Amino acid sequence: MKNLGLFLLMLFTVSVFAQKQRLTEYVNPFIGTDGPGNTYPGATVPYGMLQLSPDNGIGGWDRISGYFYQDSIISGFSHMHLSGTGAGDLYDILVMPTNSRFSKRIPENNNKPFSNFSHEQEEASPGYYSVQLLDYDIKAELTTTKRTGIQRYTFPEDSRSQIHVDLGYALNWDRPTETHIKVVNDSVIEGYRKSTGWANDQRVYFVMKFSKPFKDFELFEAGKKVSEKQITAADTKIILNYKTTSGEQIILKTGVSSANIKGAYASLQTEAPHFNFDSYRAEADEVWQHELEKIKIKTVNKDQKAVFYTMMYQSMLAPTLLSDPNGNYKGANGEVEKAKDFERYDTFSLWDTFRAAHPLYTIIQQEKVPDFIKSMLAHYKETGLLPVWSMQGNETNMMLGYHAVPVVVDAYFKGFEFDADLAYKACKASAMANDREIDVYRELGYVPAGEENEDWSVSKTLEYAYDDWCIAMFAKDLGKTADYEYFLERSQNWKNIYDEQSTFFRPKTANGEFVENFIPKEYTKYFSESNAWQYFWFVPQDIPELVKEVGGEQRFEQKLDSMFAYHPLATDKLPIFSTGMIGQYAHGNEPSHHVAYLYNYLNNPSETQKLVREILTTQYKNEPAGHCGNEDCGQMSSWYIFSSLGFYPVNPAQGTYILGAPLFENAEISLPEGNIFSIKTKDFSPNNIYVKSVHLNGKKLDRAYITHKEIVSGGELIFKMTNKPEKQKPGNIQIKTPKPNKIYK
Repeated sequence: MKNLGLFLLMLFTVSVFAQKQRLTEYVNPFIGTDGPGNTYPGATVPYGMLQLSPDNGIGGWDRISGYFYQDSIISGFSHMHLSGTGAGDLYDILVMPTNSRFSKRIPENNNKPFSNFSHEQEEASPGYYSVQLLDYDIKAELTTTKRTGIQRYTFPEDSRSQIHVDLGYALNWDRPTETHIKVVNDSVIEGYRKSTGWANDQRVYFVMKFSKPFKDFELFEAGKKVSEKQITAADTKIILNYKTTSGEQIILKTGVSSANIKGAYASLQTEAPHFNFDSYRAEADEVWQHELEKIKIKTVNKDQKAVFYTMMYQSMLAPTLLSDPNGNYKGANGEVEKAKDFERYDTFSLWDTFRAAHPLYTIIQQEKVPDFIKSMLAHYKETGLLPVWSMQGNETNMMLGYHAVPVVVDAYFKGFEFDADLAYKACKASAMANDREIDVYRELGYVPAGEENEDWSVSKTLEYAYDDWCIAMFAKDLGKTADYEYFLERSQNWKNIYDEQSTFFRPKTANGEFVENFIPKEYTKYFSESNAWQYFWFVPQDIPELVKEVGGEQRFEQKLDSMFAYHPLATDKLPIFSTGMIGQYAHGNEPSHHVAYLYNYLNNPSETQKLVREILTTQYKNEPAGHCGNEDCGQMSSWYIFSSLGFYPVNPAQGTYILGAPLFENAEISLPEGNIFSIKTKDFSPNNIYVKSVHLNGKKLDRAYITHKEIVSGGELIFKMTNKPEKQKPGNIQIKTPKPNKIYK
């Protein structure tokens, strides 16, 4: 009996320990809600259509995701938000519970109902958010499925409790153009909200069901009450009136579709048939747990563990689902389209995410990658071009490049199933378009400096040239020799703007002359959200040739050293996007993200290891201001995931990952078909930041990279750590780096 008691005690202890180790508990959705991160803390599921999150109700850059941690009021909970983009759009279908306890209004939130709140009575976890609305003593709780939002409000006793549903609510760039509300019965309303903003033609159809019938309702058009059961106007709102008892809970669930009301009903029927809030919350948590378990790490540092799993979480907030359960969605051509045999996604922030987020998806989201690619090809069929920065069935044309190309090409070479011929046609069409100065780029071999405020001519030339390399590799594999030679030549266009005198890429006029008064550290219209220092390194298709162009490895390394040591002066005017600065390196913005890994191309991997560790430990924190820049739909978080595991895709479409050094003692990636890729360390300690040797599946590596195939096949990567730099000396064996024109399948 004594042994049985001990055994049961051990079982209980193991059970409690296992419960404590649930990975969703490490996620902190508040990371990035303060500072420049621009994330939201609300409820969503991986790649879900809905992002049900609190809105402060006040506009401006800090609140561009709807919520800013430093604020003290909440004006409601809207159903759609962007994660860390710096773009002020969405905020659709605002819901706010109120009662007779508080009626103050302020002009800062356009005189909408609001309540004060405290972070001490606020909670967020994957798929769940709650807050106490202090002025009303109402507890608000949020959770979601893929296409439905579920809200639970716990009211005090009051004869004038209300739920406001405001379709006219708008913030920042967003503006409603036509909204519609219809009262179906005393427990159901339906409608739509059409709006314009960053994306110019947005449509959200919804049906909202309530667990308790409302006593009566009030409909408003532009703030004026109307005596109808339905209304269509630019600015509409409905107030549902209730009498509540102390602690009474009212649950409302909202199904949505971008296509039609029928699709919104289908969302509710298939995903939210009942009113059991706790069940939906548990289901959302379980979905997140399943996704987070794809990478398991071992570390005693709880903050690092929180950061890692929050980055995993944030890497899955975009792309977002666009098609409803019937397969219908609002197409980029303005028509209602139907996705057949795939789910249609959008919110493709490609200037950001082609770098690391999409390569990460090819490892841990292999089941979704084909649908992501098919969604881009659907966009091509609807518009004639691949998406640039698309959302809500619209092309915003934000940023530059045709960076769906590297995403498509990378997926093709990694063996994902989709129509390769259609994909090639789409890639080529985007490269042969006549907008965004692609036509003059083809003619001159570079984008000339112009008069536009955001000229971006240098950045465009470099990014177009990289995308052209991707198309060249695609053409070569498909046997399209003429296209291969054409696009390979175009991929060398970066050389046309290289200035030997300054050793920088420099803006050049249409007549072939470099622009005068060139100061590399200045932020000018010729570079996209960057300066000449930050864009100098963007030739990921051929780093060895870039090294040669500068004058060899010694001069290249000197320049690379200067990148991280040439700190801005106190008098320098830094724009809002220059954050996370280490010298001229700006981790808060994407063009710099691969630069620390370039020391590997100079046979100096220890410098990469030191810099990557510095970035990992100084630019990411387990706190609301934990992001050093916009999170950007998963790119900032994906950089962290890759780099903390010990490798990174410098060339995102080559199928190779340049080695760094792992942040954690051990990590394990779970892959389809039961494969496991283990990353282990020997002599691990916080002070041992350098790598003495690397072994893959028992064999010592003589190269500075691993391939995608080696990862997804499963295996074991072992880093032997040391506290001393292991810089290779002249005459030692050269550490191999990926060959520029070879794709590693």
